[in-house]
Amino acid sequence: MIRFYYHPTPNPLKISLFLEETGLPYEVIPVDTSKGEQHLPAFRKINPNGKVPAIVDTDGPGGKEARVFDSNAILLYLADKTGKFGGSPDDRPELLSWLFFIASGLGPFSGQAVHFQLFAPAASDYAVNRYRREAERHYQVVEDHLTDRDFVVGNSYTIADMSLWGWIDRAARVMHGTTEPLGAYPHIKRWFASIDARPAIARARAIGSDHAFKTERDEQALRALFPSNYPRST
Repeated sequence: MIRFYYHPTPNPLKISLFLEETGLPYEVIPVDTSKGEQHLPAFRKINPNGKVPAIVDTDGPGGKEARVFDSNAILLYLADKTGKFGGSPDDRPELLSWLFFIASGLGPFSGQAVHFQLFAPAASDYAVNRYRREAERHYQVVEDHLTDRDFVVGNSYTIADMSLWGWIDRAARVMHGTTEPLGAYPHIKRWFASIDARPAIARARAIGSDHAFKTERDEQALRALFPSNYPRST
């Protein structure tokens, strides 16, 4: 059984998709990040970094419980565990390269672009320009790669597609203010439509819909989501 620590944001959504694609048994454990539940000691034992997603595999290596945190680490772990969506051995170098590209580049720069465009309390033209332009650059890297490809890696659907889908799904926020978020990226648009049409997508999106996550961006939420913005003593 996989205990899946979840909040409805891009990185957990990738894991939702993998679980629904494979039918691997799992239990959803909501972590309301706007209430600060990611900072509770019980959760920090699972992910010391205080982020979602995280999983605990009750049947890990040697039959022992295993924790895994960081979305792409979880995807790799589950692909190895199930033997599904990990690509062929020949694909492994490319698979790792694109997973780390998403983990270290496209994902975090997209997230910061969203933050500074939509949530930063005081506008910073430099920060908005920096993160938005870098997000656009990362999108262009993917656009060029997908020019003559149906999948990110090899000739089949893999965890690299799942990982990328989780962030491209939020293109409207990353490319805030544009009428057509993927208009400048027709190959990404084509690829995304193909992935988004998979039956497991709707099931993945529905995960956690029965839980009332906090949506207000009040003082509690801001301190929970962006603790480094506040002095430790307050």
